[in-house]
Amino acid sequence: MSAYAIAHLQEAAPHPEIAEYIERITATFEPYGGRFLVHGAQHEVREGTWPGHVVVIGFPSIADARAWWNSAAYQEIAPLRSRHIEGDIILVPGVGESYDAAATAQAMLEALPVC
Repeated sequence: MSAYAIAHLQEAAPHPEIAEYIERITATFEPYGGRFLVHGAQHEVREGTWPGHVVVIGFPSIADARAWWNSAAYQEIAPLRSRHIEGDIILVPGVGESYDAAATAQAMLEALPVC
C-alpha cells in the first residue's frame, strides 16, 4: 500500500544550503521508490490557514518511506533544510483501493455509547 512523506514548511529566506538540499533530495528517495507528488506548487487554502509550503513525496509503502527517512543519505542532507526552514513532517500510509469511507463512518457510529 502506498505511503507519503508530507511536509508543511514555513517561509524561509533563500539560502545556498536550501538550494543544495533541494538539488540533492531526489537522489535520497529514488532508491526507495519515492517521487515528488507535490513540490513548489502554489496551494489554495479553502478552510483555516496554511502559511508556507506543502511538499508530498509518494512511496510504494510505509516501510519504504521509513527506510528513506532513516537512510544515511537523507540524514546527511536533512540539516541543510532544518537549519533554515521550520516545519512539520509526517510519514503516513495511504488507504488501499478497497477503502470505504462509509464503512469507517458506520464503525464510528457503532462505537458511540448508547444513551
